[in-house]
Amino acid sequence: MSEQRHSELGIHPIESGDLARRGQVVRRATIMTAVVLVLLALGAGRTVLNRISSARALESGTVEGAQLYVKVTAPSVGGAAQTVLLPGTLQGFVQSPIAARASGYLKRWVKDIGSRVVQGELLAEIDAPEIDQQLMQAIAAREQAASSLALAQSTAARWEALRKKDAVSQQELDERRSANAQARANLAAADANVERLRQLEGFKRVLAPFAGVITRRNIDVGDLIDAGGGAGRILFTLAQTDTLRVYINVPQSYAHLVKPGMEVTVTQSELRGQAFKGKVTHTGASIDPATRTMQVEVQLPNREGTLLPGAYVQVALPLQASGAVTVATNTLVFRNEGVRVATVDGTGRVSLRPVTLGRNFGETVEVLDGVSAKDQLVLNPPDSLAEGDQVRVAAAAPAAEGVK
Repeated sequence: MSEQRHSELGIHPIESGDLARRGQVVRRATIMTAVVLVLLALGAGRTVLNRISSARALESGTVEGAQLYVKVTAPSVGGAAQTVLLPGTLQGFVQSPIAARASGYLKRWVKDIGSRVVQGELLAEIDAPEIDQQLMQAIAAREQAASSLALAQSTAARWEALRKKDAVSQQELDERRSANAQARANLAAADANVERLRQLEGFKRVLAPFAGVITRRNIDVGDLIDAGGGAGRILFTLAQTDTLRVYINVPQSYAHLVKPGMEVTVTQSELRGQAFKGKVTHTGASIDPATRTMQVEVQLPNREGTLLPGAYVQVALPLQASGAVTVATNTLVFRNEGVRVATVDGTGRVSLRPVTLGRNFGETVEVLDGVSAKDQLVLNPPDSLAEGDQVRVAAAAPAAEGVK
């Protein structure tokens, strides 16, 4: 078609430059479309890969969550020496209430509380006129018995001479001999009664039976004194305080470790910073079935008088290691059937073993039977842990730098 025809029809001819530009536009559109398609394909692939990865992670997490991880520990054998603190009350090495043996009225007392006395020193005097009168009567009766004995002896001697002359019968001589023997017995009884009353007369003077300190005085001048009265008629309480005693009750689980001669430490809360050394001198050598304890006597010197009888003290017993197996208390499992520990073998299998417990040390407890030093025990076992469960042993966390 000619240009004239084109002009008549109103169609402009396409030049070569326009064709080139149109080709570039087409190519660019094609490239953009391809890029978009590639990006869409990559996005779809990434989504698929993410879903696959998430599914695998979920599956792995489910399996991991179903697996039980535990921490384990080993029992210790022998353990360390332990100090057991037990309460006690101090008392004098010799401590005695002093009562009267003679009845009467208190004439005077010469020693008060806190007084130090020696053995045989006068503490008080009792006025007992009845005893004086009884002694005078006994002396008079003794004189009568002595006079009767003298008469019986002279009579028996005369009848012995008469019998030799056949002036009296043998029966009459035997009667005189019997009267002489009775007179001797009466005189002996009178002598004994006089001696008894003289001894009783001596009890009007109340003397210290041993050296010590008067810790209590319960009487005053003019008080009526009853001989051999009960606890309400105690005149004085005397205690020897240069050496003190304290009795403690050791629990059965420690009793076999306490021996005579063991050194102990005695402390009193009011005497801060002071410790007193004592020694175990006697043990009860038996367990009280009511309290399941053994009585132990400890003696300690008190020459300076720092400690006072009757004071509440604490006695520290240094006990040697028993050589038994000890485990942490957080390894124990308390079930209806008894106390158990959970052990883990080499394959990760759990076994619940019954154990027999001994002494409780707080964070650890002594096991008398059921475990050995080679066992691996589960720490803080969950209540759901059962016999035969499969577990994994968690690795121990590394220690932080600078922490030993």
